[in-house]
Amino acid sequence: MPKLNTDALLFALAWAALAMAGGVSGGFFLGGALALALLIVVMPLSGLILSKTGNFTLERQVRWAILAAAAVGVAAIATL
Repeated sequence: MPKLNTDALLFALAWAALAMAGGVSGGFFLGGALALALLIVVMPLSGLILSKTGNFTLERQVRWAILAAAAVGVAAIATL
């Protein structure tokens, strides 16, 4: 069995926690939108970066930056 990638696991857990927080603070549609954004935005972008550059560090930085931007958006919506 292959070794588990801890960075990918932490990212998935952080994204799931953010989607749940968005669902609690902004409603079902915000939580669902965040969960769907992982499939629609983050995964294809990661694949594009890796296929064009092969740079895993750049892919990791972009992935975590998208998560941070989503967290700022959830925090802004939660304060409304």
